Formats: sequence, C-alpha cells, structure tokens
Amino acid sequence: MVNRAHFVFLVLAYRLLVPLSAEPDQTRESYVVYMGGGGGGGEAEAEAVRAKHMEMLTSVVVAGGEQGRVVALTQSYHHAFEGFAAELTEKEAAALSGHEKVVSVFRDRALELHTTRSWDFLDVQSGLRSDRLSRRASGDVVIGIVDTGVWPESPSFSDAGMGAVPARWRGVCMEGPDFKKSSCNKKLIGARYYGRQPGSAAASNTSHAGVEALGAAGSPRDTVGHGTHTASTAAGSVVQNADYYGLARGAARGGSSASRVAIYKACSLGGCASSAVLKAIDDAVSDGVDVVSISIGMSSAFQSDFLTDPIALGAFHAHQKGVLVVCSGGNDGPNPYTVVNSAPWILTVAASSIDRTFQSSIVLGNGTVVKGVAINFSNQSINGGKYPLVFGPQVAGRYTPVSEASNCYPGSLDPQKAAGKIVVCVGTDPMVSRRVRKLVAEGAGARGLLLIDDAEKSIPFVAGGFPFSQVDTDAGAQILEYMNSMKNPTAVILPTEDVKEVKPAPVVASFSARGPGGLTESILKPDLMAPGVSILAATIPSTDMEDVPAGKKPSAFAIKSGTSMACPHVAGAAAFVKSAHPGWSPSMIRSALMTTAKTRNNLGQPVASSTGAAATGHDMGAGEISPLRALSPGLVFDTTTRDYLNFLCFYGYKEQLVRKLSGVTGFACPLGGPSPDLIAAGVNYPSISVPRLFAGKTVTVARNAMNVGPSNATYAAAVDAPQGLTVKVSPERLVFSRRWTTAAYQVSFASAGASKGYVHGAVTWSDGAHSVRTPFAVNVI
Repeated sequence: MVNRAHFVFLVLAYRLLVPLSAEPDQTRESYVVYMGGGGGGGEAEAEAVRAKHMEMLTSVVVAGGEQGRVVALTQSYHHAFEGFAAELTEKEAAALSGHEKVVSVFRDRALELHTTRSWDFLDVQSGLRSDRLSRRASGDVVIGIVDTGVWPESPSFSDAGMGAVPARWRGVCMEGPDFKKSSCNKKLIGARYYGRQPGSAAASNTSHAGVEALGAAGSPRDTVGHGTHTASTAAGSVVQNADYYGLARGAARGGSSASRVAIYKACSLGGCASSAVLKAIDDAVSDGVDVVSISIGMSSAFQSDFLTDPIALGAFHAHQKGVLVVCSGGNDGPNPYTVVNSAPWILTVAASSIDRTFQSSIVLGNGTVVKGVAINFSNQSINGGKYPLVFGPQVAGRYTPVSEASNCYPGSLDPQKAAGKIVVCVGTDPMVSRRVRKLVAEGAGARGLLLIDDAEKSIPFVAGGFPFSQVDTDAGAQILEYMNSMKNPTAVILPTEDVKEVKPAPVVASFSARGPGGLTESILKPDLMAPGVSILAATIPSTDMEDVPAGKKPSAFAIKSGTSMACPHVAGAAAFVKSAHPGWSPSMIRSALMTTAKTRNNLGQPVASSTGAAATGHDMGAGEISPLRALSPGLVFDTTTRDYLNFLCFYGYKEQLVRKLSGVTGFACPLGGPSPDLIAAGVNYPSISVPRLFAGKTVTVARNAMNVGPSNATYAAAVDAPQGLTVKVSPERLVFSRRWTTAAYQVSFASAGASKGYVHGAVTWSDGAHSVRTPFAVNVI
C-alpha cells in the first residue's frame, strides 16, 4: 500500500526537480492516442492499422517542422479498439487531439500496483456444501492476469490432470532469456510481456538490479512477486501442505482451480505504464480470455475522466466483446471518495479480513501477556529471559527531538543506549513506515521493536527474524503504564503463531478504498468485497534474505494484503460462475455475485467496517462474495452496452464522441441532457445510488430483472430502509412464466425526516428458494 500523503509529497518534490529551462514544445513524453471502437481482423489487417497509425503520427511530426525526426510507435492497439502510443511533444499531442478520428489523447501515466484459508472461509460463510457444486466447474474458462508477470515453476501452476487447452485459444507464450515456451503448459496457457514505456515510473527504476536486469531484457517472468501472487489466488492449482515458514499451513488453491491462466506482464517494481496496460487488455481480449483481473490503478488523488483512463477504456471494449474485467478498488481508505476503477462496466472490489490472524504476543516482566499482530520468526522465548524495555525517547540520540525518537525516525536512536533492549515506538507520524521503523531499531542494535499504532493494526507486518509486534493504543497504554510503574521494566516478544476461527469476520479492511465514486455518485461503488488481508499465495523466491528465517530456504508462498489480493478472489469466483454458465454475459455474472453476496459475519451479525460501525454499501458494495450461492442467483440484472452508452450521454459526453468510442455509428443519446438522476434511473445496475434526494421530492429508479431460475416463479419484494426514508417498490411481485423472461419494476425514494447525508438499505426479492438483494445508497439533501 502506498501512503497517499507520501505519494503527493514525492510528486511535488519531483516537480521541483524538473529543469525550469525545459521547453514544453520540445520535451517529448509518452502519450496514448485513443481512437475508439474498431479494430479486429487478422495479422494482415493489424499491419494495415499499424501503417495507418504511423502515417498519422508522421504527418503531425512533419507538419510541426521536424522532417528529419525519427518517429516510432511504442504500442499499437487494433484488436478490441484502435489507437497507439508514441513519444510526442505537447504541441504534437494537441495537434493529434484535434484529429477527426481521435477520441482522446493523454499522457502515459504510471499506475500503481494496488490461499490456504480464504476460499475455505468463503465456502463456510455460504452455508452450502461445496463438494457437490464444485463438480460443475470446467477447465474451459481462461483468466487473464494483467500484472508483474509469473513465476512458472511455482507448484500453483502445475497442469497435472488438466485436459487439452481450449481450441478457441489464440494466445502465445512469448520467450525471453529466462522464459521458454516450455514454461507454459495446460494451466499457464499464455504469457506476454510489454517493454518499459518512456516517461513511466518503471522506466527509471534501477533498484533490485540483479533481478530487474532479467526483466529489462524482456520476459514474462515475474521479478516482483505481485503477479504470481494474484494469478495463483485467482486460479492456482491445489497445493497440499503449503505454508509460509510454518505459518498458514494448509491446502493452497485458487478460486477457480480448474481454470486456465494467461499472463500479461505490463508492470515492474516501479509501477505500470498506462500504454502497456491498455495494450495488455487489447491482447487479452483478442487471445480469448473470459475474465481479466487487474490489481492496479491510479491513485485516488489523481483520478481522470473515463476517456483518459486506460483501464476504463480497455474494460469498456472488453465488455463489448463479452469479457468481464475485475479491478481492485484501491488502498487509500478508509476515507470516503477514495475508490478508483469505478466505471460502471468494471467490477470494482473492496478488501476484507478472514477468520485468521497472525499473533505475536508480548510477555511483560510481571507476567502479563499482551496480544500483538505481526509475522516474525524470532528466537526469543520466555525461558530465554526478558530484555530491558525502553521508550524511544529514553534511548534517543543527542539533540534528537522527542517526537522523532518516539516515532523511530531514521537516525533518532543512539546505538549505545538502544543495544540489547526492546524499543517501544508510537505511530503518530504516518510518514514513517513500519519497515523503516524496524530497520531503525535493528540498525541501533535493539533486540526488538514494539509498535503502538492503530493504523494497519489488523494487517501483520512481515519482520523476518527480527522480533517485532504491533499493538493498538489500548494495549499500548497498558504497556506504557507497566513501564512507568517499574524501575527496570522488561519484556520478551514471542514468535508468531497463526490463530484460526477469529470472530468477527469478515471485517472491511482499514486500507480498503471507500465510495462514493469520485467520478460519479450515481453508480454505487465498490461493487463487492473479498478477502484481502493476510492472503497466502504463490510468490517468487525471495532475494531479500532478511525476510528469510535463519537456516530456511526462500518460501514458495507469501502472505500479502491489499485490494490487489481481493481482486483475484472475485476474478476466480467470476470464472467459477462462468464455467457453470458459459452463455452468461459479463454483467449477468457480476449481478449473480452481487445479489447473492453475504452481509453478515461469522457471528451472524452485520458485517462491520474497520471502525467498528456497521459497514455500508460505500464500504463493501453489495457485501462479501459467496461463489457457491452465485451459481444459482434466481434473478440477474443484465447491464447492456446500450446502458453504458446512455451512461456516457447522461455523464455529459457528446453524442458524436460516444459513437466514436463505441464504434456504433447509428447510436443516438436519449432525450434529456447530462444528469446524475438519469444515470441512477436509467442504467440497469444490480445496485442503486441516488446522489441527491431533496426534501419533499421523490426519485424513481427503474430496473429490469431476468429470471435464470425455474419457470413459473413468483418473487415478492421486501424493503430494508433506514428510519425517515420512504421506499416503495412497484409492482411488489414479479411473475415469470419461463426462464430467460424479464420483468420491469420501479423503486421510489422519498425523505420523511431522514438524516442528512447518505443513508443505506436494500430491496430483496425472494421466491422462497432464492434471495436477490440489491443494496441502495441515497444522499438526502
């Protein structure tokens, strides 16, 4: 996770370092030139499209008076949509933006990189038997992973027992110095990589020179670990006795372990070039994937509109081709308006905890045991004696401010004072990460670090062999009180043990980005929640030996947290549903996952947010995924391409621009100008968001439900509404004579003294066997 304030600081610092003498008209940067819907055809057609793009680029350069300049395309998009990427001056980019065939031109920005128990936990939460239902899964579904690549030797990508690769597959297995065609198999059926883009964060990254040099030469191999982790979470084969140095032992598997995986390496340690991500989506659609999983995105501080967002553009055209795109919602929570990847044609995922935690206890000198959270493999034990316990300022360097020493700032501790002691620090300054604090204490010769901090308290920090534990402020007060009461306080930090069947679970992760969506409040985002805290999945062999316990080999698995980990859970669940219902559209699959999601924890109580309050739709969307329940949703809401085009009209885009984007030349916008109310009412979404409800006014929203269950079904509506909000459903009963038939209904909202701001509830349709829940969020003005 990236600290938002730190990120903004780095951006500002970078701007200060840019030479003031640079001529904006002559400085070249990488730009994406997006030309809307089109493309398709074979390689001959692709060459013709590339030639056309080159001709367009050359004409602009020549017109600008640079006849002698060498021009080149860094990417050409010609499958699901059309466009290209190239090095341009600001003047050239402006000239291209005015071309009649161009929809938008935008800088090639860098995007951020946003299991043994998680899938079992989801199965238990569903209340259904998984053995019988899982037999319906087939191996014909392909999940495309746009990320940092793959470590093909991982046992999670074994193809033992798998049938032949589907005949429809058109992808390739690209070779490199460290990656051969034989690296692919019947599980890992495709692998592509994309060169680093000029002007991206990845282009200037020089850290980890040993492993990064491999990627620099061009290869689908993962040198970061992020892509391998997400791919195995989505569709990894079953690996018995998987663990992380003895922790989280069990059978590791992906959500759709029968599915195939195709890898699209568009990212490195420094981030992901938007031009490469767009190309990866274009290739994935052409190759024949069914689901695309993207655990990356923009920072919520720098969101752009839909026509300059590479993920939103690629996902729109993927939906047109029948491919579902699942994206992480971002790690900038828990503040509102932080969710990213919020276009309505994207399935946006929030993160939650599971019923397991990693506990590192602290035993004080008086025998009191305080429970902390961390992953450490220290050799401290009660029998080995206890160590002096000191607060940071007590062992501060000369002239060091108390605030710096209490936060374990770099250089703040005196090694002569801190050596051999367990140092207690607080986390009042978010600019200092847990890893930095650990390195400061370790560098000062301390025998351990005890961090008092509520931030990220549920997300265990991996400290390797160094004794580390984190406690919240309540437990921290207990420790400080003990220290103040003793002349020579002591303690010992015990090695980590995993604790199962933790309650309550799930809980919305503190880092998980929250709605409403910053670009539009008329679509309820995020859509769903899935496990994203302490997820064990495959990784690359560690090159950082400080994380490897003494005497151990690098682990084949890693424990990671983030919405990056939640996203492939939903991608795997979507592939599982797709395998049982191959004819369903992307929005039908999304609807099935949303309307069957769970909103209660393992105590039978409403799911809570990280603050302890009941989670709302802006925290968790429709709720926690329940893949087994999604196989039989009863009703689904099929959101069509026409819905999305209407959305763009209501959002404010001109009709001619919407036609270019979609490639639908005869499209006409509905009557009525831009309006958030029209978006809420007119897009057939499996949730409802009313961005403004004025006192004395009524807002009515229309929906159209399709019966995918038995014939002759009758569904009755039940409303769960907060006090002061009047919600009426008309009609109150939906009757379906056959499967695949549809029925329309309306939901009206009126304020009768509801509290100001957003209020939440749900409309649930039931036929006695199925429960179809659609959450709503209403902003009372």
